[in-house]
This record gives sequence, C-alpha cells and structure tokens, in this order.
Amino acid sequence: MIGIETASEQKAPARISERRLQESILAAGERRLLIWIARRVPTSINSDHLTILGFAAQLVTGLSYVLCRLNSRWLFVAVASLLLNWLGDSLDGTLARVRQQMRPRYGFYVDHILDSFGAVAVMAGLAVSGYMSPAVATMLLVVFLLLSIQSYLAVYALGEFRLSFWRCGPTEIRLALAIGNFALFRWPTVSAMHYRLFDVGGTIAVAIMSAMLVYFTGKNVSRLYQLEPLP
Repeated sequence: MIGIETASEQKAPARISERRLQESILAAGERRLLIWIARRVPTSINSDHLTILGFAAQLVTGLSYVLCRLNSRWLFVAVASLLLNWLGDSLDGTLARVRQQMRPRYGFYVDHILDSFGAVAVMAGLAVSGYMSPAVATMLLVVFLLLSIQSYLAVYALGEFRLSFWRCGPTEIRLALAIGNFALFRWPTVSAMHYRLFDVGGTIAVAIMSAMLVYFTGKNVSRLYQLEPLP
C-alpha cells in the first residue's frame, strides 16, 4: 500500500514492521509528498482526525454515486471526495510517524475495518447509481474483500504485510476511479458494444483482481507448506 512509511504501512503491528511490501508505481513519490504535508499539519489536528476524514470521504463518495441518478455532476463531487479519502487515509499514519505517536495495533485495526465499511459504501453507491450493474459492483466488492482477507491472513501466518499487488495499491485504484468518473461524465456507455462503461471497466477489474487473489493465495500456501511440511 523505507524511511517514513505511508499510511497503511505505519499502522501495521510491530511484529511485521520489517516485512511490509509496498511496491506500487506511485509509492516513492507519494511517500515524499505525505511527509512534506505531515510536517506542516497544525498541531491541533491529529491522526484520528485524519482517519475520520478518510472514512467520511468514502461515505460521501458512495452517496455521490447515488445522487448521480438525479444529476451526473455529482460525479465531480465523488472525485473530490476520493481526493479527501486519499488525504485522510494516507496521511494519518504518516502524521503519527512524523510526530512519533504511533499506535500500531490500534491504527492497523481501525484503519482496515473502516476501509472495509467504506468499500461497502462505495460499491453500494455504484450499484444503485445506474452507471454500474449491481452484479458487477457485488463481484468487485467480494473480490476486494477476499484480497483484503488474504493480506490480513498473511500478516499472521507469514509476518508479511502486502500493501500492493502487481505494482498497484490503494492510491492507484483511487486514481483510476477518479479518471473513470471524468470519462463517465462524457461517455457513460461503450458505444461500439452499448455496454455501460463502468460495467466493462468493473469486469476487467474483477478479472485482474481474481488473478491476483489466485496467484498470491497459491504463492502463500506453497510457502507455508514448505515451512510446515507433513512429517
């Protein structure tokens, strides 16, 4: 999802502090930017405030998709709330690290349970927006949660916290969704096939995330079997 780590990295429990895997495309630049911002955050704002901001922004994103049924300009509100979600969710751990106020177990648990609730809100909003079918939204949510479960189980079983898969992490997903929103405002359907744009994109995302799930699950099972072979 290294000097001073980005949000999710900082919130991982101390027992995995040396085995965080963040290999996403934007990770290095994002980390420098977050440190720069964290050093300029007023002392009256703490990491809990930023966590709340990130979660509230996810809820607003989901609500914005619902309101797109009334006016497609709510897509731009969804983009703004995705930016606020990135700021809150990515900066809270960095701020705690910069100020030497880390709470690894508390931060890890709160951050990831709120991410799960937030993902449900966003996918529910898309499911009723008219831009994505409920079936595709449900498949996206299920695969996302399964990938999350896989990652959390690896924390316990392997002492390894993977924050990105195949060079893609939460920031890249937010960016892709924001770009999709701008495209959606102009082209709600793929004209050649008359399919909804987000149904096509969502189906591709489900296929890629499913491949990630199968690959990393198989890889971890193989590693664990080698570590604990049958007698």
